[in-house]
Amino acid sequence: MNIKAYALDTARAVAFLSRLPVPQWVFCADDGKLSRTVRAFPLAGILIGLLPALVFLILLGLRADRLMAAFVALAVQTLIAGALHEDGLSDTADGIGGGRDRDHALAIMKDSRIGSYGAIALVFSLALRAAALAAIAREVAPLAAAFAIPAAACLSRAALVWHWHRLPPAKTDGIAASSGQPGESAMQVAVVSACLFSALLVWPALGLLALVCSLLATGVAVIAFTLYIRRKLAGHTGDTLGAAQQISEIAAFCALATAL
Repeated sequence: MNIKAYALDTARAVAFLSRLPVPQWVFCADDGKLSRTVRAFPLAGILIGLLPALVFLILLGLRADRLMAAFVALAVQTLIAGALHEDGLSDTADGIGGGRDRDHALAIMKDSRIGSYGAIALVFSLALRAAALAAIAREVAPLAAAFAIPAAACLSRAALVWHWHRLPPAKTDGIAASSGQPGESAMQVAVVSACLFSALLVWPALGLLALVCSLLATGVAVIAFTLYIRRKLAGHTGDTLGAAQQISEIAAFCALATAL
């Protein structure tokens, strides 16, 4: 693998997945397609998760309430990512929950307004992740608990890529469709690198069982969600990509908490 090209892809992935500043020269000779850039999504997820992990660590070190610390860390992560994935989760929940059929569901998902299904999905997403993080912090040292944030961010971004690769576009005018379909090679690099990166983060800090459980839970969650979306929408949208990330991150956090 060309290290320089991978570093550029990582910077572009960070720019796409977050609001973190990225130098403009990174986009020189960039065609705007993400078909290859997605291979760096797991590493970009780790970079995005570093500041929330640091905030979580500091709050735990100051003996703040664990649940409060978890909520603050997740709030920081949401701000860094611009609520990109949360928006996808809420739109997907509204479309799937309120849509009479495929076309109606897609029309609802395109509407910027949030409905009851979307609001409930966001509440459950934040609550489950915060509760799981607090549970992890009760069982291990603050530094070990903080590693769970970039690890889950890494795994969930790889799950997003897998979901994107496995389904065709549900519509032709969306961001996901115009950004290009991830190739087989890019998807494989994303999945394998996510497994390796998460092993480096989770195994030393939380143990082998926690690593295995998080990998299995993430995989089962994104496969089940992808099969469901295939049946309901016959393809992916930008919103389902965000939902895939959120669902996978919830699964990863809950698995880590359960395994400790």
